[in-house]
Amino acid sequence: MVIIRKYFAIVGLIICFLSSMTPFLKVPIKGNWNLYQVDAYLFFITMLILGIIALLFFVRAVRAYQWMTRLSVCWYLVSITAVWFKINNYFGWGFADKLLSKSLHMRWGWIVYLIGILLLLLSTKKIVSTNE
Repeated sequence: MVIIRKYFAIVGLIICFLSSMTPFLKVPIKGNWNLYQVDAYLFFITMLILGIIALLFFVRAVRAYQWMTRLSVCWYLVSITAVWFKINNYFGWGFADKLLSKSLHMRWGWIVYLIGILLLLLSTKKIVSTNE
């Protein structure tokens, strides 16, 4: 049987939703960009996944909640990899890409988002039923 640690889940959801407003990318002239400014599709898919996780938490669909938290971990890895590759191969030219990759930097928003995702992942616990 799988149970949800409610405090981990609520804090993880709050951190994940609030992390979308933290700086994810440092752009030289424009300043810090949040997740929406980095990529709108990335933002909307991330918020959709988090919204489904929140819905599953409130309707107590524990198995589906557990699978969606795992999907959110995979989505985090895909999104951070996609942003990294976009920074390092933006134009497809060697000189411009090297210049761009030196000027754009990942920010601390990714770490905040990772903490929220890890709390969501740790919020499910499998317990052994003693009914015989």
